[in-house]
Amino acid sequence: MYQKVKAYMKEHGMVVDGDVVLAGVSGGGDSMAMLEMLKRYQAEAAFSLCAVHVHHGIRGEEADRDERVVRETCEKWTIPFLSYHYPVPELAKKWKMGLEETGRKVRQDAFSRAEADYFGKSETADLQGGGRVSAAREGKLRIRIALAHNENDVAETLLHNLCRGTGLKGLASILPVRDEIIRPILCLNKQEIVNYLIKEQIPYVTDSTNLTDDYTRNKIRHQILPILEEQVNASAVRHMAETASLVSQAEEYLSRQGERLVKKYGENRERGIFLSEAFWRDEPAIASYGVLQVFEELAGKRKDFTAAHVKSVESLLKLQVGRRINLPYDLAALRTYGGILLGERQLLGMSDRNLSPKEYDPVKAEKNQERNALQKSVQLSKKELETACEQVLFTDNVFYLKIFSNEGQKIEEKKYTKWLDYDKIEKNPYIRTRRTGDYMVINAQGNTKKLNRCMIDEKIPSEYRDSIPLIACGKEILWMVGSRMNERYKINPQTRKVLVLNYQGGNENE
Repeated sequence: MYQKVKAYMKEHGMVVDGDVVLAGVSGGGDSMAMLEMLKRYQAEAAFSLCAVHVHHGIRGEEADRDERVVRETCEKWTIPFLSYHYPVPELAKKWKMGLEETGRKVRQDAFSRAEADYFGKSETADLQGGGRVSAAREGKLRIRIALAHNENDVAETLLHNLCRGTGLKGLASILPVRDEIIRPILCLNKQEIVNYLIKEQIPYVTDSTNLTDDYTRNKIRHQILPILEEQVNASAVRHMAETASLVSQAEEYLSRQGERLVKKYGENRERGIFLSEAFWRDEPAIASYGVLQVFEELAGKRKDFTAAHVKSVESLLKLQVGRRINLPYDLAALRTYGGILLGERQLLGMSDRNLSPKEYDPVKAEKNQERNALQKSVQLSKKELETACEQVLFTDNVFYLKIFSNEGQKIEEKKYTKWLDYDKIEKNPYIRTRRTGDYMVINAQGNTKKLNRCMIDEKIPSEYRDSIPLIACGKEILWMVGSRMNERYKINPQTRKVLVLNYQGGNENE
């Protein structure tokens, strides 16, 4: 078995001279067999080895026994030993996680601590490979984390995910090497490991929780896999592991194609990542992988994003502009013109709508919208406007306002400069952002249209609508800056006074 593992490690380049290998050792048969093989391999490759044990604070005396066995074995084999204790049940409550997820998190933390402690301890202790520690600290050596997964773990994971519902990623193999993680005994099945433990007389302990069928994985391990091997195919586990490896290669290829699709049809915007409708039309089978790439880029992780989330994003294409959905890690997807925008909920204006339908209160949301609008509101006093040219600061941008008599001058209106009939403005106008009930007069007959409908007609993305400056009198909008103005206030031969508005937040030449 050792020769098989050695060849497997060489095939995948798991360890090279000068590496520092931190081996996760629970005391169970798999990890103890792995540790012994790594120790043997040190005679052929000049790498440093340290055992890392995590005490989860769950199984009382049994957990203490596990730690003791690993420590004593490491002393016998002259392998540096580091142990870390965590009160996992307490942390699970504090972090509002399950025990399994909390266990994964503390194990990750333990390896981070082990790396620092190993190098720190090496300055005062003669650890194996200690002469290369300073180089490793400077980043010249690799840190490798060895985990004791085997072929049965691959088969269990494949069956577990298949039964729960999964895409190719859930069927893919546990990889022999991923980043700094290596799995030296992934080429062995459980029976091969048991035989090796007996032959080499390697001490190990048995976790009592692994003997029960309280967990789904244990049921697969104790009931389903044995039936498959006894009644279907004696090599069922190996064949499933081989299939999972092939699926991994396909998954890797499709992920690269999804990334290519995002680069082709995606666009980084201030509020997130925009995917055009062509993104889904070009290669529909690849699009889901691209969406997962976007999830990972925005959240910094892909965990908890499922095929259901991908489908819900795609379903927005069939809905009207402005519809949106929530996603894990405070992300959201918004249907906008020409595609879908993905980003943080707050940036997409979902501070209220990130609640579930039962929790969402439209009255409260409307009040919040009114309150937020009031915070972005500047009054333009008619008295002050009539006495001097006024400069007004609004959300870090400047408006220039001027009143003069209409003598038939040529109207030089641009996108960010408008001339209005001042005599028709009955109240003090305001510069503000939109509020519920806003409207505009859209033609000479005096017909009106809701501002939100006007914005939709102008194809203004919904994520920008709350930030567009408006010139308003009460609920009537005189000018939607950068876009259309109210028909009722346009200059005509009867106009006596003209109000000129110039917005410096846009392009001066427009």
